[in-house]
Amino acid sequence: MEVIKLIGILIILVGFIFKFDTIAVVLVAALATALVSGISIPDFLTMLGEAFVSNRLVTLFLLTLPMIGLSERFGLRQQAVVLIEKMNGLTPGRFLTIYMIIRELAGFFSIRVQGHTQFIRPIVNPMAQAAALTKYGEITPEDEDKIKAKAAATENFGNFFAQNTFIAAAGVLLIEATMDSLGYKATAVAIAQASIPIALIMLLLVATSNVLFDKKMAKKYGMEKVEEIKSKGGRS
Repeated sequence: MEVIKLIGILIILVGFIFKFDTIAVVLVAALATALVSGISIPDFLTMLGEAFVSNRLVTLFLLTLPMIGLSERFGLRQQAVVLIEKMNGLTPGRFLTIYMIIRELAGFFSIRVQGHTQFIRPIVNPMAQAAALTKYGEITPEDEDKIKAKAAATENFGNFFAQNTFIAAAGVLLIEATMDSLGYKATAVAIAQASIPIALIMLLLVATSNVLFDKKMAKKYGMEKVEEIKSKGGRS
């Protein structure tokens, strides 16, 4: 009956399928796993508290919320949109490709400009939306959501695949220490050098995806504008 200890995985799977509250699902799954494993409720609560305390730094992102509020209150988002609207020919895909380049260069030099809460939501996404508005006019809510998703994905790709291009990055030092403990000699410089081609490949993939996205948007809204002009001409 050891398999019953995997009940937590089943609870999480069912909870996510039916879109229940994420935190509640995880806590119920943890409690069920503890009970079937012979762990008492007081011991479970102790483990839960220790885990929270040891990982309390993850809640530091809450400190960024006032900064975002102040930035938007004093017009940072509006100024970013105005800047994009002045750039003729800039599409959402081209802008996100430019951000991908900036993001990877920032990772290479260990410059902290990233973050969904600090950067993507208040600045990058509005600028990409403004580029779409300037290029195509009003777009559908579905396409707005696609641009939001691509902005968030660009940040994830740039962060994940370029963070180890800096020789003193935490990931590089962890890999070096792990390889050394296993008897393999790998310097931080060698690890960073091996990470650079991966970052460039991801940049190429993101740029290709953005080009295809721009073509799809141009085809969609270009055809709509042509049909609108034809319909106006027919009525006249």
